[in-house]
Amino acid sequence: MKNVVIRNIKRTDAELVKRLGALGVATAHEAYGRHGLMKPYLRPVWAGGEAAGTAVTVLAHPGDNWMIHVAVEQCKPGDILVVGCSADNTDGMFGDLLATSLMARGVRGLVIDAGVRDAKSLREMGFPVWSKAISAKGTVKATVGSVNVPVVCAGINVIPGDAVVADDDGVVVIRRKDAADVVAKGEKRAADEDGKRKQLAEGKLGLDMYNMREALAKAGLVYVDEPEDD
Repeated sequence: MKNVVIRNIKRTDAELVKRLGALGVATAHEAYGRHGLMKPYLRPVWAGGEAAGTAVTVLAHPGDNWMIHVAVEQCKPGDILVVGCSADNTDGMFGDLLATSLMARGVRGLVIDAGVRDAKSLREMGFPVWSKAISAKGTVKATVGSVNVPVVCAGINVIPGDAVVADDDGVVVIRRKDAADVVAKGEKRAADEDGKRKQLAEGKLGLDMYNMREALAKAGLVYVDEPEDD
C-alpha cells in the first residue's frame, strides 16, 4: 500500500456544515435516510460536547500515533480529525498535547476508532473527542500510514472533506455531495418536530397525533377494562 499525505482536498461548504451541526446527529441521520451513523461504541470522552466540521482523515496503525502528528499540519479551521486504524486497537493514541496542537489550528474535534487519554484535561480544555476507549496505555511512532485518504472509522467509510456531526447521540458522516439535500430535509424535519413537540406539551397523545389507533387494532391489539380471571 502506498503511504501518502494528500495536501489539498475538497471540503463540504462551511455554511452547510454549520446548519448540519445545528440539526444535531439524530435529525441529520434521519434526514440522510438513516445512513452514515458510526457504530455506537464510539462515545464522547466528556458529556455535552458538540462538533460539526469537515473530515481530515488519518489511516494509522495499532498503538502508533505517528500519522496523527503528520495530519495536524494538514488541518484547517473548521476541520474534524477522523482516525481509522488498520486493526482493532484501544491504546491511548491521543491526549492533551495533540489536542492543544489541533486547537491552535482551529480544529473542531476528534473522532478516533481507538483509545485516548488525558480525559480530564480534554474536558477542561473544552476539546470534544469521540473514541472507542479511554486508556492510559502509551503508543509509539514507528510505522507510516496515510493522511486524507478514504478510511473506515467505526463502520463508516469516510472520504476526506465529508461533513461530520458529533454530539452525545454519536457521530454521523454525510457525503459532501449530499450535504445540501440533507440540510433541506433536516431543517424541514426539525420544523415539523417543533410543531409536534408543542402538541405533545399541550397533552395530545402520540397515539392520536400519529393516527396509530386503527393500525394497532388491525395488528390485533385489544383493550380490556379488567384483567381476565384465572
